[in-house]
Amino acid sequence: MVFDAYGTLLDVFSIARQAELAYPGNGQNIAFGCRDKQVEYSRLIAMADPDPVHGSRHHKSFGGITLAALQYTLARLGLDESGLQGLADAHERLEPFPDVAPVLARLHAAGVKTAVLSNGDSGALSRVLTHAHLIEHFDRIISAEEARTYKIAPSVYGLVSRHFPHPETPVMFVSSNGWDIVGAGWFGFRTFWLNRAGLPAETIGPVPDHVGKSLSELLDVLGVHIANH
Repeated sequence: MVFDAYGTLLDVFSIARQAELAYPGNGQNIAFGCRDKQVEYSRLIAMADPDPVHGSRHHKSFGGITLAALQYTLARLGLDESGLQGLADAHERLEPFPDVAPVLARLHAAGVKTAVLSNGDSGALSRVLTHAHLIEHFDRIISAEEARTYKIAPSVYGLVSRHFPHPETPVMFVSSNGWDIVGAGWFGFRTFWLNRAGLPAETIGPVPDHVGKSLSELLDVLGVHIANH
């Protein structure tokens, strides 16, 4: 069982509170603008000079991408950079969604192997998952930095087989990001799209194997034994 982190386990828009303190009246715009640029910049790197062995020669750490995304967002909104570092630091204190910890605890108790597969840097992932009290539920924390590129590059999804070379069951990948579900489906994973926002399905690529509005619905997909454990 493999989970995306940002937007799936962790609320990327929870930085809006910190942003509002630093830039009154602009908290939501900063949070949403930064997230859009994070995704856009990671895709640019993944598309530029893709090499399945060595990654992109344009690779930049995800922390660096986040800082660049914040700089762009502040500039677009006509704001100074006085709160820039504080907002970058806030990305290591993101809040978990309330449905996450109970589900992970049940999976862990049932002996299900679990991992995070994220664009985030390994150190930052460890810190943010520790802050969110989630890290103890995972067998592996897998960072795209190992592939020196970002999702949806196949080499990133391929990292799972490095850490779990002989899985007992097909990999189930869980993400709230529709584009991530498409990438994982193209790679060959089974997919669970956590569609909390009630968005329409992507109109390109494979449809998700399963869809739920809450992570708790994943337990139903996996069977009564786990759900009632």
